[in-house]
Amino acid sequence: MRRTTALLLVATLLAVAPLSPALARRSSAKVAPVVGETGVLGQHLSGDDIAAGRLSFAQIFQAGRKLFVAKFNVLDGQGRPAATGNGVPTLRDPSHDQGFLRTSGPDANSCAGCHNEPRAGGGGDFVANVFVLAQVRDPVTFDVREADERNTLGMFGSGAIELLGREMTDDLVAIRAAAITAAAAASDITRTLVTKGVSFGRITARADGSVNTSEVQGVDADLIVKPFHQKGVVRSIREFTVNAMNHHHGMQAVERFGVERTGTADFDQDAVADELSIGDITATTIFQAAMATPVQILPKDPVRKKAALRGGALFETIGCASCHKPSLVLENPEFCEPYARNPPGTFNDTTKSYCFDLTRDGETPLLGRGRGNTAVVRAYTDLKRHVICDAEHPVYCNETLVQGGVPTDQFLTRKLWDAGSSAPYGHRGDLTMLTEAVLAHGGEADGIRANFETLAAGDQAAVIEFLESLRVVDKTRLAKH
Repeated sequence: MRRTTALLLVATLLAVAPLSPALARRSSAKVAPVVGETGVLGQHLSGDDIAAGRLSFAQIFQAGRKLFVAKFNVLDGQGRPAATGNGVPTLRDPSHDQGFLRTSGPDANSCAGCHNEPRAGGGGDFVANVFVLAQVRDPVTFDVREADERNTLGMFGSGAIELLGREMTDDLVAIRAAAITAAAAASDITRTLVTKGVSFGRITARADGSVNTSEVQGVDADLIVKPFHQKGVVRSIREFTVNAMNHHHGMQAVERFGVERTGTADFDQDAVADELSIGDITATTIFQAAMATPVQILPKDPVRKKAALRGGALFETIGCASCHKPSLVLENPEFCEPYARNPPGTFNDTTKSYCFDLTRDGETPLLGRGRGNTAVVRAYTDLKRHVICDAEHPVYCNETLVQGGVPTDQFLTRKLWDAGSSAPYGHRGDLTMLTEAVLAHGGEADGIRANFETLAAGDQAAVIEFLESLRVVDKTRLAKH
């Protein structure tokens, strides 16, 4: 009853002050002011305007930031009374709509409501945890045990992470293609899947063109590296954004929920059509891709500084760097949005790309350049999934629902380049100290955890001092050229 009344109010208000249609062009024409409550979005961004260069990088970035921090309301299209939070458009009985609900969502007013530490775009406290996979239920659930609970991760430096995933995918796909070609001319061919020094197992191509992927490790059989979500099941910031907007806010993107794919402009039946345009999602994606890169900030105190430097060396000596690789080389730091391999329902038309250089454009600190046109990504990850828990060390074996076919004990190697700014720790954010997070490792990391345990107390403290030095800077600015 409450929701029905709200929908009638929305329809009435929209009749007086309609929202701009999706993909509407920005206009310099004066618009009559609206008295009273309005949506927070204003006019939608045009994807064509962005691709054609009619907006500056700064304008796109600021528009994306506005969308990221916006507290959406029902006049924007907040809520999804007739739709679940499933990434695949799925209708539900509108009578099951509970409005805001922590378990099945919608569960947040804005992206920054959870991504806010140390500022908008970062991670979140335990209170900002999300309950994953319960959003697909109809009827909804009120039981947190029927979901996988996860802490909010920071998005700083995510543009570089996506580009690494793209390049690694290209390498793996090329290895597979070469193996298929070689097998067609001979017999079964087995090839190791190594990219940027990371091994993803091996494949065997057969003479008939089929491929045995049973020995592929840490990535899906399609060999597409998916560097987002704690389970490594999302390939791009854009896919992440489209999913999250629907799940957490009930804000549905035209590219997935619009007329072209669902036959209606108001899939969730909340009386607001075309809630997020292609341009809106592009701007939100570019904002996240261009946020500051985490860096090492050594303590000013000479004793702590010396300990941090020694801890960095110990981090590698005891084996942590085998998965948390200190650096990966990016062959091309140009971020072009969208990604050609985005799945159906996530915009992927590269004829309408917007490109910028992560070493030149964005928030400072920018991504550091390497030799030639390369860039060095010091993220302390291998973008691979690993088993990191077992019966003796069960802390990270806390999930019960399978996401994207990934076993419940496998997780993407956590990026550590913001470790000093991303407390709390662990998948649930239930570990208050870095030492706890290290000692919780099991599974493939069992021996490395044991190496840490055998260190002298002073050496353990040095490793933690090193991790604490990996941070998101307190002050930033938009680079100007």
